[in-house]
Amino acid sequence: MAGQYSAMDLAAIALGSSIWVPVYLLIRGILMAITPTVAHLYGARQTGEIGDQVRQGLWVALLMSLLAAGFIYQSDDVVLQWLLVEPAMADKTLEYLKAMAWGIPAICLFQVLACYCEGIGKTRPGMVFSFIALVLNIPLNYVLIYGKFGFPELGGVGCGYATAVCFWAMFLMMAGYTIPGQQHRKIGLFDPWDLPAPRIISSQLTLGVPIGLAIFFEASIFSVVALLIGKLGATVVAGHQIALNFTSLVFMVPLSLSMGLTIRVGQALGAGNTAQAAYASYAGIATTLVSATVSAGVMLFLPGMVTSIYTQNSEVAILAAQLLVYGALFQYADGIQIAANGALRGYKDTRVPMAMVLFACWVVALPLGYTLALTDWIVEPMGPHGLWIGLVTALTMGAVLLALRLRAIICRHW
Repeated sequence: MAGQYSAMDLAAIALGSSIWVPVYLLIRGILMAITPTVAHLYGARQTGEIGDQVRQGLWVALLMSLLAAGFIYQSDDVVLQWLLVEPAMADKTLEYLKAMAWGIPAICLFQVLACYCEGIGKTRPGMVFSFIALVLNIPLNYVLIYGKFGFPELGGVGCGYATAVCFWAMFLMMAGYTIPGQQHRKIGLFDPWDLPAPRIISSQLTLGVPIGLAIFFEASIFSVVALLIGKLGATVVAGHQIALNFTSLVFMVPLSLSMGLTIRVGQALGAGNTAQAAYASYAGIATTLVSATVSAGVMLFLPGMVTSIYTQNSEVAILAAQLLVYGALFQYADGIQIAANGALRGYKDTRVPMAMVLFACWVVALPLGYTLALTDWIVEPMGPHGLWIGLVTALTMGAVLLALRLRAIICRHW
């Protein structure tokens, strides 16, 4: 919707997303420690300990979300000025970020409750509430971007407010589901309510921080690419954002399968069934490859259909279609690495995967992408194409390393 409003507004949202999404994913990854923890307890039928984990997770989420919102409010001084983003785009980006930041506490608290539900095998509530929020987001965007029904015309900034409202809606729906639910009351989810417990919080952070950092390292490389592209003008940023948005959209399928792997592997290990854990791991990777075949086919053979959803600007559409080719290339690698990582979380193996992702993204891929895109050290500057080559390299290397790690962990537990 922002792309239909103006290329400048789409570019501002692209830059804003490059700042807040990695921060949120870092927090989300840390909170994702609740899923394998709950899954192990549930598989071992130790449900009396689940409530303690969830309540402490809510304390962690609240604190980190407030820190994240504060960082986002200061992003003009921290990021945008340092990157020398053109003033008009920087102002609009900052307004979008400040609007969206109001929803950060809600989405973090929602994540804790969603991870708990996933850990006990209840994945449908998170799906339903997220879908309702998506449906709600459509009219909210329309009203706030274009100024309908007496609301001011906010352009891309309206997307920030719409997102914040949807985040609060998701949290309130999830709280309304878990608080009175009979199964959750038996588990003692909110009874009794207790103050922060350093021992439980420490164990959650020990498991969760590597997960969060691994997700942050991967997500941040996409964000750094977007911020580097920000120097190349609104048309280039908009084309990159279209390709990145669509690849992120189809990425939700392997990401969801990865979360399912964490649950199945965790529950199997909690029950002492190592063979079932190994079977779930390999079956999950095979399923992601099927998904990758479909998404790569759409990007390669129907790029015009994809770009027409986002923009009618021919220059933006042509560049986006070219970048979608690179997106198609990394679908298989992306599927393998996210599935392997999901299975490894089920095994509570998080530190080594974090180091592997860091190496692939920041030691190899980003320097390569920067060199190809913005320097003439190897070839003439390739612009966004060079940066996307770096992304393909990172995801391919990550897939190989994480698949080898998963095989070693499975053999160790067999």
